[in-house]
Amino acid sequence: MFLTISTTGSPERPATDLGFLLHKHPGKAQAFSTSHGTAHVFYPEATDEKCTAGLLLEVDPVALVRRGQGKGQSATPDAALAQYVNDRPYAASSLLAVALSGVFRNALKGQCAARPELPDEVRPLRIEIPVLPARGGAELVRRLFGPLGWDAVTATPVPLDETFPEWGDSRYVRLVLEGELRLSDALRGLYVLLPVLDDSKHYWIASDEVDKLLRAGDGWLAEHPESELITSRYLARHKRLTQDALERLELVRLAEADGSEVEELDNAVDETSDTEDKPVPLAVLRREAILAALGAAGAARVLDLGCGQGQLVQALLKDPAYTEIVGVDVSVRALNVAAKRLRLERMGERQSSRVRLVQGSLAYTDKRLTGYDAAVLSEVIEHLDPERLPALEYAVFGSARPRTVLVTTPNVEYNVRWESLPAGHVRHGDHRFEWTREEFRAWAGDVASRHGYSVGYLPVGDDDPEVGPPTQMAVFTLNSGTTNTTDITGTDTPKEGEAA
Repeated sequence: MFLTISTTGSPERPATDLGFLLHKHPGKAQAFSTSHGTAHVFYPEATDEKCTAGLLLEVDPVALVRRGQGKGQSATPDAALAQYVNDRPYAASSLLAVALSGVFRNALKGQCAARPELPDEVRPLRIEIPVLPARGGAELVRRLFGPLGWDAVTATPVPLDETFPEWGDSRYVRLVLEGELRLSDALRGLYVLLPVLDDSKHYWIASDEVDKLLRAGDGWLAEHPESELITSRYLARHKRLTQDALERLELVRLAEADGSEVEELDNAVDETSDTEDKPVPLAVLRREAILAALGAAGAARVLDLGCGQGQLVQALLKDPAYTEIVGVDVSVRALNVAAKRLRLERMGERQSSRVRLVQGSLAYTDKRLTGYDAAVLSEVIEHLDPERLPALEYAVFGSARPRTVLVTTPNVEYNVRWESLPAGHVRHGDHRFEWTREEFRAWAGDVASRHGYSVGYLPVGDDDPEVGPPTQMAVFTLNSGTTNTTDITGTDTPKEGEAA
């Protein structure tokens, strides 16, 4: 297997800086042992104007077979079928990708101790691979490499036999990439896409491959138009690992769109404690109140928006009246906890057909959420910054538009009844606000008025005559008339500015 990396320069910015970036001196030829052969690094040319580094991987066919007896141990299908006679020593594949990551480890990471400013520089690059397996043809090669920033992606099919052109082309191409990129970006793209195009790996795929993929794909894979194909092939079509990787990539996309860090979004599961309210009976009372309101609305198809660890979804599944239940959360960890709570992997086909867990952000419209009887936002809105509430409002009430929407949130006036809660503190560290009854009803009334809903209110928990209930719930009902401001309990709903 052979690969060359070339760059151009000038006396002020010499091309031989490539040696610093690759951590390999242009004046030396070096050899490195790999698990399946020897990798050689040398420079066919090295001047201020042009510098080319070559990576030649000599594969030991005997070592390849001995280390991979069958698919389950680490052999590729080609090696398992053809044993000692196959294309592995000549065609770029995961063997070359592994050698690339080992020999040019620091370059892949964008590190250069001697010249720390170099890795961030964009420079003209030309990478050539004479023989590259391309299961999908030259067009797929262009679709995969094109979005990575290359100015030119040339994939020339290699004929089966030049003497017999009527035999057509082989599944190999000669690849030339040209453009101005950072070297680390170029190498990380190669590391991922070489085994993807070969559609085979020479070693056993384990869960750590997901982390490798996401590290190498950081900054480009989440937005790549072929991200699903890349992920599936890189992980050898392992269904569970592919799903895990795609969920984490979706979280990256949502974080980038939101201008947030992934850790900020993926925080629905508290590492040190259960996210149930304390005392626990209030959480139970809240679910009971939600179930009662859904039953009164005659809902059969229900969305649990911000489902967290799946407590409400689990309760809904116990009632056969709910024919379709969809739990939505931005947190992959929360969805994984919910799946374990529900025992989705062991659930019978009839039961599992009633429930889905979906990753998504409530700040964005989602066509998957339209057409449902009811949506529940239980203890969700207070986790959003106030300036993000209009986006949630439109996504739920303006776009999804379920017939019934239930919203529960803490009543901050009740906080004085919590002996363990210091004065002026909110109930959970992630709460961005907690509203009084008047503030909540003013918000709910405005939302209902703007989107054609009527709204009523129910207390959840002990309804203290002075400070009200610990949790307040708004029940929105879609209609074509004016907003109904009559309290479900029979108490007039206070208008904005009036006392509750």
